Amino acid sequence: MTHPVAKALGATALAGAAAVAWGALVEVRWYALREVTVPVLPHGQDPLRVLHLSDLHLTPGQHRKVDWVRDLASLQPDLVVDTGDNWAHVDAMPSLLRALEPHLGTPGAFVWGSNDFFAPSPKNPARYLLPDARVAPPRPPVELPWRALGDRFRDAGWVDLTNRRDEVKVAGRRISLVGTDDAHLDRDRFPAAGGPDDVRPAAVVDDAGVARAARGDVDLHLGVTHAPYRRVLDAMHDDAVDLVLAGHTHGGQLAVPGYGALVTNCDLPRDRAKGLHGWPGPRPDARGGADSSWLHVCGGLGTSPYAPVRFACRPEATLLTLVAA
Repeated sequence: MTHPVAKALGATALAGAAAVAWGALVEVRWYALREVTVPVLPHGQDPLRVLHLSDLHLTPGQHRKVDWVRDLASLQPDLVVDTGDNWAHVDAMPSLLRALEPHLGTPGAFVWGSNDFFAPSPKNPARYLLPDARVAPPRPPVELPWRALGDRFRDAGWVDLTNRRDEVKVAGRRISLVGTDDAHLDRDRFPAAGGPDDVRPAAVVDDAGVARAARGDVDLHLGVTHAPYRRVLDAMHDDAVDLVLAGHTHGGQLAVPGYGALVTNCDLPRDRAKGLHGWPGPRPDARGGADSSWLHVCGGLGTSPYAPVRFACRPEATLLTLVAA
């Protein structure tokens, strides 16, 4: 007769194996389009549609992901924002350009993530459960052709927000943008208001009222970054951005139903691991959120090839419909 403890341990092991199989074979390829509405435009304006792409971590042979990303162009967004970590292999350029080609004719903006610069290296996936998962690689990393990719983006008219400010005109609207390089690699330098290439440490910010006055006559002020570290979000909030778009977290990648993400791989609180929130307080349309900026964190479409599992956290892209507040 089987001992009850042994039966319980066996059932637990079986459930764990089933969860890993689900996450590695099914959910990691079960792409989802999230749709959210953000009341952030000036009174009386028509809606503006923004497609937020992040963390594709594309490798050669991921044909289903490529086709799914291409098909998002049928949504006909007014603006595309790519928050980085586009690839995960030195030979992924052809696949990535095929995935993004239908979107390059739409006004767009981009920033880099850590995995845009270097190919991933093997590491213990359990490190992601630590307060700081960053670790020096055992050997020099393989550099990816990110400069050539940036040239392709810029040639298509996408705005490079690597520690820069810029401006686009979209659907009759004037949109100002401010962005940073990847904070996970400590490459972020928050751009000063004096010009597109003037930078300052993220911790040195201006008064929000002064920042609003310096914006001039724009319809929307967007902040764009890859890794939503608090220092970057605080700087963007003090810069009076209306909405911040970020990625990096993979929505936690592994979540517990009823509990949520286990980690965010940065100092962002777990309850903001993905989706639409406010920063630093509640959502601007909630009680106590009048002084917050909108924050959208995209859970992203991929994983590291060395940790190809997602659980209770489907890979995603987001269509944000911006409407009048």
